[in-house]
Amino acid sequence: MTRIAVLGAGKIGEALLAGLLAAGQDADELMFTERHPERADELTARHGVRAVDVATAAARAEIVVVAVKPQDIGPVLDELAGALSPGTLVVSLCAGLPTSLFEGALPEGTPVVRVMPNTPMLVGEAMSAISAGTHATDDQLAVVEKMLASVGRVVRVPESQQDAVTALSGSGPAYFFFLVEAMIDAGILLGLPREVAADLIVQSAFGAARMLRESSDHPVLLREAVTSPAGTTIAAIRELERHGVRAALIDAIEAARDRSVELGKQS
Repeated sequence: MTRIAVLGAGKIGEALLAGLLAAGQDADELMFTERHPERADELTARHGVRAVDVATAAARAEIVVVAVKPQDIGPVLDELAGALSPGTLVVSLCAGLPTSLFEGALPEGTPVVRVMPNTPMLVGEAMSAISAGTHATDDQLAVVEKMLASVGRVVRVPESQQDAVTALSGSGPAYFFFLVEAMIDAGILLGLPREVAADLIVQSAFGAARMLRESSDHPVLLREAVTSPAGTTIAAIRELERHGVRAALIDAIEAARDRSVELGKQS
């Protein structure tokens, strides 16, 4: 099996480790780095995967997954640069950081794949978009696809589209959580207990998402199927349109894209 090292065992890093183990990866072929000894001991006890330092990970792994916070990337790249074995595939899960940043800091010819995942990776339902750097091959992209398929769905995009992906699916769960939060508040306003309102909305969201996934119908058709003439739903839709909710969402996602571009330039 491919030896994989995850640098940074936060929530996303741990979710990837757990997904790989669930998909059949041998714990002996996995390793991770973690700055806090207590956290490292906790993960080893939970998953049976050993903690190592960056130099050991770089020397032993065939795939090095960088899952640290973007602001912490400098020291990690410095350590990797002096220890990375030739041909090691580097996979970045760092939001906003271009492959050129890694290629400029690591040994010449290092293959790099950029990934924009999202937090549903924690429940095995991530949406991850991957892009090849200058030296990454189609075969290496396929390896990354297989690895990420253990924690959700994967799509390939040109790196020039990664800022749009970040705004749409990277930040996307937050938009849904925000909408659900507002709908629960509406339920409370209408006299429902919070627990009941939450149960109603969360299950409705789950069911609607499943319909979107499993149906070949456009979202407009699915919405129209709920919208009876002169009924309750069309009255609600009119208010949403009157308040410009559609335009606000488009503007919000565009603003997230612009911020992603800014963060990439700052790196």
